[in-house]
Amino acid sequence: MLEPSPKREPIFNIPGVIVPLLAAMALIHAVRTLVLTPGADNAVLWLFAFDPLRYGAGPLPEGGLPGGVGAEIWTFVTYSLLHASWIHLGVNAVWLLAFGSAVARRFGSARFLIFFAVTAAAGAIAHLLAYGGQDAPVIGASAAISGTMAAAVRFAFQRGGPLSYRRTGAAGDYRVPAVPLLRALREPAVIAFLVAWFGLNFVFGLWAAPLIGENEVVAWQAHIGGFLAGLLLFPWFDPVANFRQLDDRTATRH
Repeated sequence: MLEPSPKREPIFNIPGVIVPLLAAMALIHAVRTLVLTPGADNAVLWLFAFDPLRYGAGPLPEGGLPGGVGAEIWTFVTYSLLHASWIHLGVNAVWLLAFGSAVARRFGSARFLIFFAVTAAAGAIAHLLAYGGQDAPVIGASAAISGTMAAAVRFAFQRGGPLSYRRTGAAGDYRVPAVPLLRALREPAVIAFLVAWFGLNFVFGLWAAPLIGENEVVAWQAHIGGFLAGLLLFPWFDPVANFRQLDDRTATRH
């Protein structure tokens, strides 16, 4: 009688929700670069990129911007699915795999997708506040990915978490209780991460999204908007039971 072969672990243990999200981004970029003409691609960008010009009091191009009221709503999220180049997409994919995977394992697919959309919208709002009324369109998933980085800060560096020295590599690493925000911000590993992250954004504009037209800007404000939203809204999405990070008085004091 033949014995069943031992079950093999997958080489890449990526949460299911991350794969189709990256596939959608890659497919969109492939169609834009390989199928559409430059004129058609430009139309797609005008329709789905986030442009503060839509919300200003100044004059709009003749006929207005494509999409009307609908585009004023959906572009807060759809801009995050567009990228400037394969390099831009590849770099964002690496960060999403690293941090988005950890958050997706903790949140689950549905919560993660909503969280991704909310932090993308927060990044767009920050960009709008910085460039209100100007023609400064932005694309890229960096704001939403920044949100996943912030969410990971809330639990990944805790004892037994997936980025701690005492991690086990098991699924339980992603379910460790998160400590209150104020206490997390006192952890050396978290402080070092925040200093490095904010420093890179201010100095380099961490892979800022390119824009429609010739007038390019650095989208570091969008990154910070997404990051702050992920840091502060984490409790709304976290499903871990007995969770107490809103009240720092529950934390153990040393």
